[in-house]
Amino acid sequence: MIQYEGLQSKKVLVLGLAKSGVAAAELLHELGAFVTVNDAKPFDANPEAQELLSKGITVICGRHPEDLLDEGFEFVVKNPGIPYTNPIVADAVGRGLPVLTEVELAYLVSEAPFIGITGSNGKTTTTTIIFEMLQQGNLKPLIAGNIGTVACGVAAEAKADNVIVTELSSFQLMGTRDFRPRIAILTNLYEAHLDYHGTFEEYAEAKFCVTKNQTAEDYFIYNADQQIVVDYAKKSKAQLVPFTTKGRSETGISADAETIYWQGEAILNRVNIVLPGNHNLENILCAVAAAKLSNCPIEAIENVLATFVGVRHRTQFVREWQGRKMYNDSKATNVLATKSALTAFTAPIVLLAGGLDRGHSFEELREEMKGVKGVVAFGETALRFIEFAKSCGVENIVRAIDVEDAVGYAAKMSADGDIILLSPACASWDQHESFEIRGDLFIERVMKLS
Repeated sequence: MIQYEGLQSKKVLVLGLAKSGVAAAELLHELGAFVTVNDAKPFDANPEAQELLSKGITVICGRHPEDLLDEGFEFVVKNPGIPYTNPIVADAVGRGLPVLTEVELAYLVSEAPFIGITGSNGKTTTTTIIFEMLQQGNLKPLIAGNIGTVACGVAAEAKADNVIVTELSSFQLMGTRDFRPRIAILTNLYEAHLDYHGTFEEYAEAKFCVTKNQTAEDYFIYNADQQIVVDYAKKSKAQLVPFTTKGRSETGISADAETIYWQGEAILNRVNIVLPGNHNLENILCAVAAAKLSNCPIEAIENVLATFVGVRHRTQFVREWQGRKMYNDSKATNVLATKSALTAFTAPIVLLAGGLDRGHSFEELREEMKGVKGVVAFGETALRFIEFAKSCGVENIVRAIDVEDAVGYAAKMSADGDIILLSPACASWDQHESFEIRGDLFIERVMKLS
């Protein structure tokens, strides 16, 4: 592991705990920094802070003192969820103190190169497929970021012959100073997280940070089917690798209805790919490009594509029951994600949808609702989704209490050959602490169908 230059005996503030803050604090402490952790949760109810204190790390909990930065810190590592409008973060920026994210710290201390994956949708699936391909290709990948272990935890153990495959959010990328992945991927850009970023422009700029430090020695894989991404790609100094699902291209990676092409040459037959949906084809193209650039054997790439059925809670195939195929897409916490899921299937769909009511419109789903034969709605948005489904001409509509109740209705409403799809288009927090819990309850109920 390479020590961050000048880190020994430096005074560092870690702002905010959770998994990323704990990992950053422990790594900094191990590398000889004098670490202070500040977290809003009271010490008595903060086991993470208690553990750090036992290791000799200074802990300030339950408040954010206004004069905190007067202690003479030389840089700040902030939790990705803390916005730059936070008073302490803003104060640090005003004083000219570097404000790093945990991912930036991981990059600075790691011997291993990074593959960085970002975008509005598809990050987790793309990251997972790349990891599986490189693993089958014996290329010693490690997976980090929003899935798996936080980046600092992985970087601390990584060796030079590893490669760190990292899912990156706009929160993690915003404000990065030196982060430079050897391969960067931007899957797509859609309006999201404006409550954090304020404007779409700031959100997009944060995403573009995945490539801003790349050079001609690096690669930038990007969505050539989305003009805003193409415009951003023109600013990159990396070798450009466009991907398109609109037919064969002589550059980058592309696909038509039957074949995947690399630099215009056919390399894979799509008939062997088991993961459904055009949105997943985009993810697959990104993953294949990254694997090819990493010198992954084509046999490893083919094996993964022939067996990978999806990431848990992301258009995840659960089981076939009495001729119906049942999918868990609980991660679809917004309309765009549900739209992508609906386009993945040609068979009639019974859609399970609903959840936290943020007042957003379902109108973007109207065209895709043509393939929906029935709707089971639940949660705070149940009545609104029912009215929307009626306006789309869906005749079979039922209101359920929750996702478990919805499975029983969907089973009765469906027929042999149908798709039963949980894709809520809403967050889960009206009834569940996370979309993972919602998805797990769906799976449990589906597995109990006799």
